[in-house]
Amino acid sequence: MPTNWEETFNYKLYSTINLNFFIMKKFNAFMLTVMVPLFFTACNNDDKPVNEEEVITTVIATFVGGGQTITLTSRDLDGEGPNPPQLNQTGGNFTNGVTYTGFLTFLNELESPVEDITIEVEEEGDEHQVFFQTSSGLGVFTYTDVDVNGKPIGLNFTFITQNAGTGQLNITLKHKPNKNAPGVTDGNIANAGGETDAEVSFEVVVQ
Repeated sequence: MPTNWEETFNYKLYSTINLNFFIMKKFNAFMLTVMVPLFFTACNNDDKPVNEEEVITTVIATFVGGGQTITLTSRDLDGEGPNPPQLNQTGGNFTNGVTYTGFLTFLNELESPVEDITIEVEEEGDEHQVFFQTSSGLGVFTYTDVDVNGKPIGLNFTFITQNAGTGQLNITLKHKPNKNAPGVTDGNIANAGGETDAEVSFEVVVQ
């Protein structure tokens, strides 16, 4: 214990410093305990928006040429459900030796009002490409639209019929295909990769 006023003063000063040090140490430990969970909560925010894939229920291919307007429609309102797509063709059969100007429409008819997915495909053209495949050499497709990089999209095209006959026309919309892969810009789907947003098949006749 202190024996005089000087020792008493030094003792109280020492005690005060120790007490303040103890309080600050406890306070820092408390703040560290509080702030660490907050930091990890901020870094693991589960409320970030997630980009979900668009739903495409309906694909419409329109061909204009030779005095005709031919419309091919595939409608699948139950998606991966048990019901097959409803296929419809209006405007008659294709005529051999004719150049048709064509365009595609992609819809989500489960929304009200109906959502036109074509707009998004066009806006994100550098991440999409349509591929056309025909059997029996019925005709040749040529792209007439391009994305911001000068690569084809396929919403607009020409179709030149070359041989009479009946065959399949497959239309596939790819998401994030590799447009730099060999043959892809010419419409070869083999090296495209990416994910399939929509795929439909029609039986067509060229006469």
